[in-house]
Amino acid sequence: RTLDRGFEPDEIKKWLQELAWRDYWQLIWIEKGNEINSDLRHPLPDVQNHYMPKVIIEANTGIKAVDDAIEEFYETGYLHNHVRMDIATICCNMGKSHWKVPAKWMYYHLKDGDWASNALSWQWVAGSNSNKKYIANQDNINKYCNTDQSGTFLDVPYEAFDDFYTPKTLKDLVLPELKTLLPDSKEIEIDSDKPTLIYNFYNMDPKWKEDEDANRILLLEPSIFQKYPVSENSIRFVIDLGENIPNLQNYVGEFDELKNQFSLPDSDIYFKEHPLNNYSGNEEPRDWMFSTKGYYSSFFKFWNKAKKELKHPAGLFDGT
Repeated sequence: RTLDRGFEPDEIKKWLQELAWRDYWQLIWIEKGNEINSDLRHPLPDVQNHYMPKVIIEANTGIKAVDDAIEEFYETGYLHNHVRMDIATICCNMGKSHWKVPAKWMYYHLKDGDWASNALSWQWVAGSNSNKKYIANQDNINKYCNTDQSGTFLDVPYEAFDDFYTPKTLKDLVLPELKTLLPDSKEIEIDSDKPTLIYNFYNMDPKWKEDEDANRILLLEPSIFQKYPVSENSIRFVIDLGENIPNLQNYVGEFDELKNQFSLPDSDIYFKEHPLNNYSGNEEPRDWMFSTKGYYSSFFKFWNKAKKELKHPAGLFDGT
């Protein structure tokens, strides 16, 4: 739709790529399943702990751009992509923490949280899903965060990272307590003469079957949030999004409980595909940017094929 408004792809190339990254990570999740919860391509030999630095949680690293961003993150649920990478490299490549615990901490607080995008991006930084680790020094942070700080533990030239020792400030480790507080269950009504559409944390599309007379249920399954916990702000954000879907009812419980409680036949149940779904009924495809599917070992292998579907490809075929 953006291209239909007259923009040329090469004018908004970076924006298109950022959207495509999210699709790319989701396609890996579909292909690899629970394998994304472990080191996907390369085991990390230099991991020293499965916790995370306390100073990250407390926004007290001494790096102003990072600390300010974390404070704002707790309030808003939003975090700039570059700062996400900075936090990940501090935890994993400076603090020698395995990526999974701090990745779950970040996912917990993200309003736009997507486990595939988050987990695989952390692995990309840590080196378990890429050919090299992502490293940022203070000059890099200053450049992309518009700061002018010096004297931090990252204020070293890149050559120094070859023999970089974990600074003392990153050695105080914690295991964050991450627990989802779901709203109280309320009685819902289902008309057995209508189809039932299942919405969830990953499908809040207000345009989905919008002209169809149907039962619309936001399903909040405790088992999903026990495995992939999110904050109260994230749950509130999803429930608020539900205000855009007329007559949406919230159901806190498992899919099988909903199905059995209302004797719903599979033929009347509809939902959009997602790796976390354990539903029965009529699965429908979700919306994708491109028809390109399957596993690609790098984003640019995926992008170089997918971008050919854009309507105005001039300027995009430079291999980047």
